[in-house]
Amino acid sequence: MHGRSKGNRPLKGFKAFLLRGNVVELAVAVVVGAAFSKIVDAFVKGLINPVIGAIGTKNLDGYIVCIEKPCVASGGELTKGVGLLWGSVAGAALTFLITAAVVYFLLILPMNKLNERRKAGKEEALPGPTELELLTEIRDLLARQQGNGGGHTIPSPYDHGGGNRTRQ
Repeated sequence: MHGRSKGNRPLKGFKAFLLRGNVVELAVAVVVGAAFSKIVDAFVKGLINPVIGAIGTKNLDGYIVCIEKPCVASGGELTKGVGLLWGSVAGAALTFLITAAVVYFLLILPMNKLNERRKAGKEEALPGPTELELLTEIRDLLARQQGNGGGHTIPSPYDHGGGNRTRQ
């Protein structure tokens, strides 16, 4: 009932939120993703753009459709005129596709195969009775230990009225 303990509740909740596994994993993913995007950008600028440059301009940012002339672009931005910088959009789309392909083929696909193997291994390793069959077997064994004579009661998990059923 102290003002101090009430004030600490939000801080304790915030601390619990930060220390949850999901938040830490998300933070790691963001940091790794930022580093990975630099690699993909370097790949596009160092390898893809020169290949495209053999056909036209060396940098995709230089591709413009001019709406109002004269169109002058510098560093991927229009400095004069009105134009559509479709080369910048194409470069961003290419970067996205390369990133998605690398993530899929190097991370998602191997993880899916690993999960399938684990699942298949568990299914093969665990053939046997179900949980319900085991519980029924235990119940029957307990009933036999009490004796098979009439009038012995076996508690039923389905009888919520507090009563027992009588085994005949």
